[in-house]
Amino acid sequence: MALQMLPQLLSAALRKTGESKTVCILVATSGDTGKAAMEGFADVPQTKILVFYPKDGVSKVQETQMVTQDGANVGVCAVEGNFDDAQAGVKRIFSDEAIRATLADRGYFLSSANSINWGRILPQVVYYISAYCDLVRDGKLSMGDKVNFCVPTGNFGDILAAYYAKRMGLPVGKLICASNCNDVLTDFLRTGVYDKNRPFHTTMSPSMDILVSSNLERLLFDLSGENDAEVKGYMDALAKTGKYEVSDAIKAALADQFWGGFCGEAGTSAAIAKYYKENGYLIDTHTAVAASVMEQYRKATGDKTVTVFVSTASPYKFCDHVLRAIGETPAGDGVELLDQLHETTGTAIPRRLAALKGKARRFDLTCEKPGMDSVVLEFLK
Repeated sequence: MALQMLPQLLSAALRKTGESKTVCILVATSGDTGKAAMEGFADVPQTKILVFYPKDGVSKVQETQMVTQDGANVGVCAVEGNFDDAQAGVKRIFSDEAIRATLADRGYFLSSANSINWGRILPQVVYYISAYCDLVRDGKLSMGDKVNFCVPTGNFGDILAAYYAKRMGLPVGKLICASNCNDVLTDFLRTGVYDKNRPFHTTMSPSMDILVSSNLERLLFDLSGENDAEVKGYMDALAKTGKYEVSDAIKAALADQFWGGFCGEAGTSAAIAKYYKENGYLIDTHTAVAASVMEQYRKATGDKTVTVFVSTASPYKFCDHVLRAIGETPAGDGVELLDQLHETTGTAIPRRLAALKGKARRFDLTCEKPGMDSVVLEFLK
């Protein structure tokens, strides 16, 4: 949803300001953002988009979505490494004055479409307000009653949007941050110490396989009273030592508004199985992490507040893991499994995913992290 709006807003802004250059959107994706951004920007006037994703770090269906993308202005490249490597590479390119000058001479400037771009987070704020209105409409809440949200997140963008909705006046109780095995956010919310010096796990919920959460910086800016010097100190420490510890005041604010939990691979599979068998409801691997952590929170706190856990992807993007979780043996890989999951569960295959079957691959580029600069310069020749 957010990445349907952003391209149109950006294109309108270019026209309104009389900008003559073409904007090139550089994206590092951990799975879903890449395809959504490519779809949103495909053939949008005065834009080009180049997506970097971690090789072997997204699902086969997610990869197929990206490498078969239509559009004359799109490109995609796999990066040897994990999402943090790809994201660090994109941020480095943004801050490289020589590259920016070269691209300006060629008639381009750079922007992004993942959640380091405020224009991605802004539409997400609406999700939470809309969900609250639905609960009031359906009689689950009375206007003014508090609601909790449990959000599966790695880059801290979607849950930050919920925090901003709360700051705008939405009656939110707790914001429950759900992580997978890459539990850096869980530890941070519990201790106030952010420490990325830990093993990186490739999991069945790849969009959350992140150890450097870009949007946490925005939260710290708000919780510190917009003290940019304090936040810069934290970010400098993260760059230098891989860790930082926030002030007692921020720790208190975090404890008051957030709760962090994580769910391992076995717990993720168990949650998928439980919701399918008990509720007849098929959820993906990321949604399952949120469901599990929500239940952990309720057990730990006894909080009976109405809670929404956010579903962020289709189970059909992760057919192999979903099939195994509900007791089936996958007979193939990637898009080959769409029909098997459909026949097993009777749930509808999303139209866009069904259209992937037999679609020709357009992109087959791979690079090392230091080579991302060259890919960008070649793409924008």
